[in-house]
Amino acid sequence: MTLRTLNLSLAALIAASACAPAVAGDDTVTLRASGEPTLFAPDIASTQYAEIRLTLSPDGRSAVWFSRNRPGGAGGYDLWISRRSVDGWGPAAPLPFNSAGRDFDPAYSADGRYLYFCSDRPGGLGGDDLYRVAVLAQGYGPVESLGAAVNSTSNEFAPMLSPDGRLLLYSSDRPGGAGGHDLYTARWRAGRFDSAQRLPGALNTAAQEFDPTFLADGRSIVFARAADFGQSRVDLFVAVPHKGHYGAGVRLPAPINHERQDSYGAMLDWSRPSRLLYSARRSDALGMDLYAVDYVLERTPR
Repeated sequence: MTLRTLNLSLAALIAASACAPAVAGDDTVTLRASGEPTLFAPDIASTQYAEIRLTLSPDGRSAVWFSRNRPGGAGGYDLWISRRSVDGWGPAAPLPFNSAGRDFDPAYSADGRYLYFCSDRPGGLGGDDLYRVAVLAQGYGPVESLGAAVNSTSNEFAPMLSPDGRLLLYSSDRPGGAGGHDLYTARWRAGRFDSAQRLPGALNTAAQEFDPTFLADGRSIVFARAADFGQSRVDLFVAVPHKGHYGAGVRLPAPINHERQDSYGAMLDWSRPSRLLYSARRSDALGMDLYAVDYVLERTPR
């Protein structure tokens, strides 16, 4: 898909959203699958190891994700890439800027010019920080920290730029939040990000809110919520703002969520904005795998 085609697709979805009834709270919106989720690139991207947070380039030719335990990378968490040709998805390879630490939560920008990610590599402010690299015709630019306006001495996860590239969405467990991880935004202005602001409204709770993605309208958000990391099931939720404030969110129905297994790591598919990418465990015997599903955002007036 070309950038022009992507922009037309986004414009069509935004126009459709604009024609929807006015939303006055999260109980008026839900996101449902319009087909069965499909396992992404079996035995290439989705393997016996844990693969999480798939992001696709706007032209649909590059897929990037991270793995916590796949051998062959530089450290414990590594970013991996597969490139698509006429023969399908090619062999996965670790990205060259992985560190010996944790590199995870990748996200392409809508124009494909940057790849954002998290890392605890040396030189950060503390914990996991947010970084980006320029995507070049041949390789990548140097790793750039998003700076002290965005990062903190705590942990920052899951960066994602809005479709227009003006708003960064991510999570952090810094002091001053409602609970564990909360969702934050930072606006791009005059060549840099402004100071982070906690997402307004009731979305952030005493639970863990993390792994957010904008949908194609640049307003609606799909995110993950868990009562406690490692101790409770993780589910995906959707929230839509009303007068600039987000409600608590509505849990996505099956088959995206599961009654017993985790679902998280959601990401808008820039190559097909009507499709949601996410990570899920669907068997007690297997790790996290990568899935893709077409979705419909349904809004009902009060």
